[in-house]
Amino acid sequence: MNWKAVLVTVAAAVTMASGVAFAGKPVLNVGTEGVYAPFTFKDKDGKLTGYDIEVLREAGKRAGFEVNYVPTPWDSMFLGLESKKFDAIANQISKNPQREKKFLFSDNSYLISGAQLIVRGDKHNVNSLEDLRGLKVGTGAGSNYSKILEEANKNKQFEIKYYDGNFTTVLQDIVTGRLDATLNDRLTVGYNIKQLKLNVKPVGKPVDLVPSYFVFRQDAEGQRLKKLVDEGLKTLKKDGTLAKLSVKWFGADYTR
Repeated sequence: MNWKAVLVTVAAAVTMASGVAFAGKPVLNVGTEGVYAPFTFKDKDGKLTGYDIEVLREAGKRAGFEVNYVPTPWDSMFLGLESKKFDAIANQISKNPQREKKFLFSDNSYLISGAQLIVRGDKHNVNSLEDLRGLKVGTGAGSNYSKILEEANKNKQFEIKYYDGNFTTVLQDIVTGRLDATLNDRLTVGYNIKQLKLNVKPVGKPVDLVPSYFVFRQDAEGQRLKKLVDEGLKTLKKDGTLAKLSVKWFGADYTR
């Protein structure tokens, strides 16, 4: 079982498969990409960080659990949860009917982002989904953004190119002209523009406002873990920590 209460005594320490031992607290193994800044990524020292990472760690401090992150490619994230490779997902996940049939979501969202079109800095003729006619649009395979694009493209008015993995590659392909646009979180794009100095920009109004949740298996264990995480999130909202983390990473409170 992935969910373990690891007890450390003076005589012995129990070390988990990840090589980390946590004294006297249950450990939540969490799948995350680790390449999706500013939500989950490695800093210059190789340490996993980001908004999602910090929120769940702080929730653990309030609710009495530790977090062990399991780096996982996006295209195998939900399969990893189903197969019990880990107990939960922290990766800016939004709800959709297909996911809600198979998984549990935290009662509390921890961020409300906006799906927005992104183009190269010198492009001025795209401001809405209707303006994508005849263009090449990149998106992450299986993402909620791909679902929005597919719905808008029922009449095959534009070409969709699917990517697995690093979102930065999509932005770089827009800069080089391999793509004309993408649809993604405005917060992610703003962070990448600031950090990587990429010549891209968000355009038009947000296509959709999307709350983000932590995700669990739809079983008794998942129910227990969801309750524990919700307890931590509720406290983070009440004591103002969640809003402070949003301001730290995005410059404003996007938690409500």
